[in-house]
Amino acid sequence: MSPWSWFLLQTLCLLPTGAAQRHWAPGAANCELKPQQSELNSFLWTIKRDPPSYFFGTIHVPYTRVWDFIPDNSKEAFLQSSTVYFELDLTDPYTISALTSCQMLPQGKNLQDVLPKDIYCRLKRHLEYVKLMMPSWMTPDQRGKGLYADYLFNAIAGNWERKRPVWVMLMVNSLTEVDIKSRGVPVLDLFLAQEAERLRKQTGAVEKVEEQCHPLNGLNFSQVIFALNQTLLQQESLRAGSLQIPYTTEDLIKHYNCGDLSSVILSHDSSQVPNFINATLPPQELITAQEIDSYLRRELIYKRNERIGKRVKALLEEFPDKGFFFAFGAASQ
Repeated sequence: MSPWSWFLLQTLCLLPTGAAQRHWAPGAANCELKPQQSELNSFLWTIKRDPPSYFFGTIHVPYTRVWDFIPDNSKEAFLQSSTVYFELDLTDPYTISALTSCQMLPQGKNLQDVLPKDIYCRLKRHLEYVKLMMPSWMTPDQRGKGLYADYLFNAIAGNWERKRPVWVMLMVNSLTEVDIKSRGVPVLDLFLAQEAERLRKQTGAVEKVEEQCHPLNGLNFSQVIFALNQTLLQQESLRAGSLQIPYTTEDLIKHYNCGDLSSVILSHDSSQVPNFINATLPPQELITAQEIDSYLRRELIYKRNERIGKRVKALLEEFPDKGFFFAFGAASQ
């Protein structure tokens, strides 16, 4: 499960304990991936207080792809902090249950009832293609762990006909060969949550599931149909070999491992929502794409930042003797 990450840097000014310090090393943008600890950049900020608290920027990829490049100062800050907060409580079964519920169409409805017939047929064809290809996408390591294609397809796309179109759009966007190969290893956020639980740290979350879910459900029907159609067009072009994705998961991992916060690539991890703004779109469709982008920025960046910032500030003020470790998406910071 990969919720969303957002920009949180502007909320640091709300903190009452002094400036937040960033631990930098030079040469981030064009770094050579050499995991010597003295040369590594870190997505760690220190909040000056006693005991100190920290912001740490995570990334929604398998933790094994980035763990060796996370500097010791970040790992030590995690170990020393008594309380760890995440965006959502990823170890709570209610979180998964609530996320599942909020993705579903009203009782008695299914996608065939709400989607235009041509889009429904294209969607069904694409999912049949994914199911057919998935065995060839699986890695030997995945199979060695007992993770098989049918099980994985059902875990990701099971009950897809009951989902709201916006969530089907996000599902389709994640059903790619690269994403499938990464399944079976916890993403960094979840790994840290599991470690915090194992180390018996106090844990918490700054958001409720509904606060992440409702804004996407708030897109109007025509916007959602446009987004689903654009996502299918992109996947169909990839299948035909006529399109290359400009930013891949590998690019995202490299820039994170380089500590390159400013890179435009990191912003592509910020929501799992594709960017639909494209100069080749007809004028009316371009307006729709811009409206979607504006709505999501307002709801899922600006309003969300303010809400999270206030909650972090309240926690720090209420518990001045606690050392907090806040683990949020790197694109949030």
